[in-house]
Amino acid sequence: QVQLVESGGGLVQPGGSLRLSCAASVSISSIYAMGWYRQAPGKQRELVAGFTSGRGPNYADSVKGRFTISRDNAKNTVILQMNSLKPEDTAVYYCNAVRSNVYYWGQGTQVTVSS
Repeated sequence: QVQLVESGGGLVQPGGSLRLSCAASVSISSIYAMGWYRQAPGKQRELVAGFTSGRGPNYADSVKGRFTISRDNAKNTVILQMNSLKPEDTAVYYCNAVRSNVYYWGQGTQVTVSS
């Protein structure tokens, strides 16, 4: 019932910035929780940043102070602003949404941080 489309990934140099967008097919106000996950080579998928209805955003310790999650209700979009990127941030980033106890995932967008 919920389609998620990510965009904004790409190749950047260390210290650079990227802005990831996740557009949902339904009103964000109807979604219980949304967040960004990432999966790097040789690692399991992990939560990067997210929010739950009635709560403020939360971040992985590794990205605090560098990444910011926000939402645009008018556009049904969740944004992940990534600054001061490091090679360790290289991964496929996935948008996730939970509604009516059902989990939905986007297709993923590749982020590569390299010189």
